[in-house]
Amino acid sequence: MAKHPTPKLDELESGPWPSFVSDVKQEAANRLENPGKIEHQIPPDCPEDLLGVLELSYKDGETHWKHGGIVGVFGYGGGVIGRYCDQPEQFPAVAQFHTVRVNQPAAKYYNTKYLRALCDLWDKRGSGLTNMHGSTGDIVLLGTQTPQLEEIFFELTHEMDSDLGGSGSNLRTPECCLGTSRCEFSCFDTQDICRELTMAYQDELHRPAFPYKFKFKFDGCPNGCVAAIARADFSLIGTWKDDIRIDQSAVAAYVGGEFPPNAGAHSGRDWGKFDLQKEVVERCPSRCMAYDGAKLRIDNRECTRCMHCINVMPRALRIGLESGASVFVGAKAPVLDGAQMGSLLLPFVEVKPPYTEVKEIIEKIWDWWMEEGKNRERLGETIRRLSFQRLLDVVGLSPQAVHVREPRHNPYMFFKEEEVPGGFERDLQAHRARHKR
Repeated sequence: MAKHPTPKLDELESGPWPSFVSDVKQEAANRLENPGKIEHQIPPDCPEDLLGVLELSYKDGETHWKHGGIVGVFGYGGGVIGRYCDQPEQFPAVAQFHTVRVNQPAAKYYNTKYLRALCDLWDKRGSGLTNMHGSTGDIVLLGTQTPQLEEIFFELTHEMDSDLGGSGSNLRTPECCLGTSRCEFSCFDTQDICRELTMAYQDELHRPAFPYKFKFKFDGCPNGCVAAIARADFSLIGTWKDDIRIDQSAVAAYVGGEFPPNAGAHSGRDWGKFDLQKEVVERCPSRCMAYDGAKLRIDNRECTRCMHCINVMPRALRIGLESGASVFVGAKAPVLDGAQMGSLLLPFVEVKPPYTEVKEIIEKIWDWWMEEGKNRERLGETIRRLSFQRLLDVVGLSPQAVHVREPRHNPYMFFKEEEVPGGFERDLQAHRARHKR
């Protein structure tokens, strides 16, 4: 019998979709029914009390978790998020319910030995509940107590060759897509640079010194499988400088029905005969494609790398050979000042070891942001407050047309006197005279 009645939580199980409530109930039942199977280091009724406090939160319309101080492991300023319940007498097993973030391997490749070791560790020293993965990318181990933190850290680092992820005002755990390991569209090795920057910036990852959190994300191509452009303060998104490669015979095969479009992916609906003009040419956002019934042409100067045509006809169209990445900065979720998409900082950079050019840009941004950023101000908010022009000056880049969001809308670019060839004072006086009249 359940320790706490949960009528409101039970409603979350009634719909057609899987519910976290069912998972917590399953773990609670497993621990209560098999109390001697595992040597639990925290109360085995922890998941049961978790259900109880969540039910109370729904009933009262407010959270019953509180900030109760900073917890962590010796030498690290991040990786553990302290969680305390404000009803410890009613729910003693979750009086402490700390979250541990574990640095996931690049592109989240695991073997079963590692996953079993992770589950064994958390069954013994935690609640048994995990989040695979958090929105930043970390493995998230939900619910343990302060005396277990050093033990967990020792086993992770010494026995499993892992490390804690980021939390607090520091560099968060870098995240990347599968990249060249599995994806034919990837324009650079996302896994390699993700690991390189993770190892290079250990101090920034584990010892908070920033105004607020800072995230790296790496998308191997514009398909954006880790949504870097919307979620990272600094993101690399794969692109190419030369032309899209076209196999005209494969184009004809798609038109003739020999190859299914979208690599055969569909939702069970019969879309009928493939219409290249309708499904590809007319869907091009920059109208840079044309098909005369025999040959497909692309004006690559107008191509915005949206990937639609390549996704629809992957056998016929391929990314260019001169590949690299675009650098975007300032994206974030809507915590304080609303959601922001990343702004294009550098249209193209080669992404090759030892990644010196990328590191130089990152470190210049950090130096400026740590000096100018306010407390709990993300990089994107600092840019909005002080202007994109200031960021360009810091990084050492000249303004380009691609920095402007849309025609005749330019909130960033301001000419300095030394940048205007002759006649600056004359033009300024004429402007003032017209304004005075």
